[in-house]
Amino acid sequence: MFGLFHRAALVLLLSSLCWSCSDAPVPIKNSQPAAPKSGTPEARPAAPAQTAGASGGLRLRAPEAWISEPVTSNMRVSQYRLPHAEGDAEDASLVVYYFGQGQGGSVDANLERWAGQMGQTMEKSQKQSMTVNGLNVTLLDVTGHYSADMTPGSAEKVDKPNSRLRAAVIETQNGPYFIKLVGSVKTIGRWDQEFTSYVKSAEFK
Repeated sequence: MFGLFHRAALVLLLSSLCWSCSDAPVPIKNSQPAAPKSGTPEARPAAPAQTAGASGGLRLRAPEAWISEPVTSNMRVSQYRLPHAEGDAEDASLVVYYFGQGQGGSVDANLERWAGQMGQTMEKSQKQSMTVNGLNVTLLDVTGHYSADMTPGSAEKVDKPNSRLRAAVIETQNGPYFIKLVGSVKTIGRWDQEFTSYVKSAEFK
């Protein structure tokens, strides 16, 4: 009698254990993103554009190969050296100027002055107008013998034959920004497309 009762109890116990085994646990989902596997590349945000000027100013994206330099006057908001082409001895120079709202002179007056620094007239220069992100932009491209003051009002002159000047005036609600690139014909030719892309990256924010 005891043996029969013992066997019945054992059967009930085993049945209970098997029922518990059939109930698979429900996993808890992790709401956090999984950590990247070792060696897996992660997407990186693009480098922010450099702001030319103070808050509410012009933003321009320069190529990585251009060498940023400290500005040498309060009229310059950015300046770069553009590495020279093979066979040339000197790098080209690019400067972004901003004088303030209503300052710096008219677009045409600056274009004529730049052309004059190359010993040329506007008739022998290439002028182009475009709109970039809602901003009026005027471009100048002129080749010649570059002669200009080393610094404003200086008696010392830059004197470089076989030069090319590319420039842009970008008109914003806070006044115009002036971009001037000068160097040898060959070196400017090397950076010609990058200069155009630089100007077309202009945004006013």
